[in-house]
Amino acid sequence: MTTPSAPSGAGVPTGGPGDPGQVATAGLSLSPFRALRYRPDRVGNLAAVTSPPYDVVDPNRRLDLETSDPHNIVRLILPRPEPEDSGDRPDRDTRYRHAARLLAEWQREGVLAPDPEAALYVYEQTAGGILQRGLIGSLAVSGKEAGIVLPHEDVMPRPVADRVGLMRTTKANLEPLLLTYRGNGGASGVIERTVLGEPLLTTTTTDGTHHRLWAVTDPAELATVTRDLATCRALIADGHHRWEMYLRLQRENRHLPRSPWDRGMVLLVDTARYPLRVRAIHRVLYRLPLDRALSALGEQWQVKDVPGPLEHALAALGEAKRHGGNAFLLTDGHGTFQLLTDPDPALLDAHVRPDRPEEWRHLDATVLHSVLLDHTWQVPDGPDDIGYLHASAAAEREAARTGGTAVLLHPVDESVVRRLAEQGVTMPRKSTSFGPKPATGLVVRSLELG
Repeated sequence: MTTPSAPSGAGVPTGGPGDPGQVATAGLSLSPFRALRYRPDRVGNLAAVTSPPYDVVDPNRRLDLETSDPHNIVRLILPRPEPEDSGDRPDRDTRYRHAARLLAEWQREGVLAPDPEAALYVYEQTAGGILQRGLIGSLAVSGKEAGIVLPHEDVMPRPVADRVGLMRTTKANLEPLLLTYRGNGGASGVIERTVLGEPLLTTTTTDGTHHRLWAVTDPAELATVTRDLATCRALIADGHHRWEMYLRLQRENRHLPRSPWDRGMVLLVDTARYPLRVRAIHRVLYRLPLDRALSALGEQWQVKDVPGPLEHALAALGEAKRHGGNAFLLTDGHGTFQLLTDPDPALLDAHVRPDRPEEWRHLDATVLHSVLLDHTWQVPDGPDDIGYLHASAAAEREAARTGGTAVLLHPVDESVVRRLAEQGVTMPRKSTSFGPKPATGLVVRSLELG
């Protein structure tokens, strides 16, 4: 995902009275920080204490991670309630306090320890022939109106409130957001020089991804990164709810001078050099059986039965998208696949907002939510009725388990995401999944360390 340079004026010295020589930028401001990291002699296997991002960990995977090592980071990002709380529906604060207690306990025990000096961290992932490198640092938080960090999806209040409560209580950034930008080569040069040295850590997670991490502390190299990023803006590839969390907590603490809440931990990837993959996020409608979903469509859609298995049906979906227009694949998880295409234009005109760009109005996610979910199927927008799954096979299994309907989508092209974001237009929530995503647990930013 790429974005153009920021407006002119980046890098103008302010010479403010409280901070002489400070440089104000119209672009990205990425600062070093002292990371909390697992000490290998205390955990043995670094891979056993890492986790995928919190929002892609399903209940079975969560249990596997918790049992892989008593110090797995999933115990912090998806905490259980305090042991003494035996209620059927424990208060969220109990879970947050449990995470804060574990974080403090692991630091006292030396399981997690701060690095000796502040650094930017070069992070590398390799898997299946894909190589991705970027910089982990503490990024200045700015609202959408500043045009420096651009969201491309809407957010849901409930997950934002959950992440706010967790971060407020733990006083830590537990996992980096994934942001993309296009630089002028300076930061990339620093990365390429850094990876020639000995890494701080190397590990391979169970999905076969190889991870390496280096620290950048040299003042000249840090200055090179600062100059490069000062004329750039970024697009949020993964972590919209956590970015909204950063914004909300910054507002809460605006009265504090030099507040640590003014920055948040991110992984910045220059996609001119390391393009990301874009995948769809699928929906499972738990309380809508497939036969009811199909009967409600009436004559306003073309419906075609396509043969399985899942891979063949997805190929049919891809072929339909190549011909243009909206297309969805519906399945009950038991081998039945129905391809929906060619909605009645009058149906779209009646139920899709007219005050948005035409490209947005014809997105599959827009049509799915505005037309099918809200109008045709009248599915309530809540976790009891709609599940969001990143893997098509997982969506198929969940439909079979619940007796509902999986709605499988084709990935949107990244150029579409970029164009809409640059116009200040956000897509429906959970429209895209960018990857590879950074592993959680390799680097933690404690706000109490600055």
